[in-house]
Amino acid sequence: MKDVVLMATVTGFEGLRHPRRNDLKQFAELFDPLFSASSDEARRQTAAALSQCPHVPQSVALQIGNAPISIAAIFLTRSTSMNDATLMEIIRTQGPAHATAIARRENLSVHVVDALVERRQTATAPANQQEEEASRPAQPDMRLREPASPGSTEMRLLREEQLRTEIKSLARTAVPAPAPAAQPGPAIEPINALHEALLVRFARSSEANLFAASLAAALSAGPELGERILLDISGQQLAIALTALEMPPEDSLFVLSAFYPDLTERHAGTTRGDILLDSLDLPASRARVQSWLQAEQEEKSAATYQPHLAPDRTPDPRQPAARPDASARRPVDTRKTRAFGRDR
Repeated sequence: MKDVVLMATVTGFEGLRHPRRNDLKQFAELFDPLFSASSDEARRQTAAALSQCPHVPQSVALQIGNAPISIAAIFLTRSTSMNDATLMEIIRTQGPAHATAIARRENLSVHVVDALVERRQTATAPANQQEEEASRPAQPDMRLREPASPGSTEMRLLREEQLRTEIKSLARTAVPAPAPAAQPGPAIEPINALHEALLVRFARSSEANLFAASLAAALSAGPELGERILLDISGQQLAIALTALEMPPEDSLFVLSAFYPDLTERHAGTTRGDILLDSLDLPASRARVQSWLQAEQEEKSAATYQPHLAPDRTPDPRQPAARPDASARRPVDTRKTRAFGRDR
């Protein structure tokens, strides 16, 4: 019964071409309890119907967007009535499936794109922290244990003396620690659904700056590397990066064709883009991208270091070595010179 009432309420609201403020408020008040009490199928049909309505109240849009992804997916992807504040709230409170659905929208503002990238970085940070804590060796407990009877000063002093003796003997027989193993190159993770949707979205709209920023985020690199890859007019560097990220071939070909139209030229029954992707393999592409990431890290470290004493620094005139030799000074004429005016 509630399913029928919900669909009737939605149908009546869709018939209002120019709803007044009172109509929007009344619909939002009716929609909340009906949507929560209806079945999943009725809520799915409601989300599909309201995704084509241009004047859905934001409270209703937020309630549909926070529903399970099987219900909210079509509304998050197609609805034109959701403002940026509602979209960013859903991105920050829901899971990656909701963020992926929002990333597939036709028109995304800069603020929503920033929220999507921030959501990705926030989601990967706890996992990296857990990996670091798991790989960190356990430290032995070196705290001094008090004896059973804390009032006994003699026992405490005896225990401290024994610990001093043990530490001194360990220091005399300590062996040098082994050299740390060489650190592997920067890790490259396969591209996730969110970054894949952003790259396809920005390639379709020819937004090169946002595409370069999303590519750099997918590689966990700086924005300079994303721009440098995109500026290669042959498209080979972008093809290598997409192959290293394990992006599906059909999406990789679409992105390459969008930014490099010459790769769509047909040759021997195929396109130049297909030939370029077929010539690349995953291990070689990952090794190439790792070298780019390593070079970027070295450039950043070199750029931040500024030597204080350069070899070509000019001599300090205050130092004696910088002063001219006294013997090389110009001799001063000590003869009496005529004073100004006539002699008296």
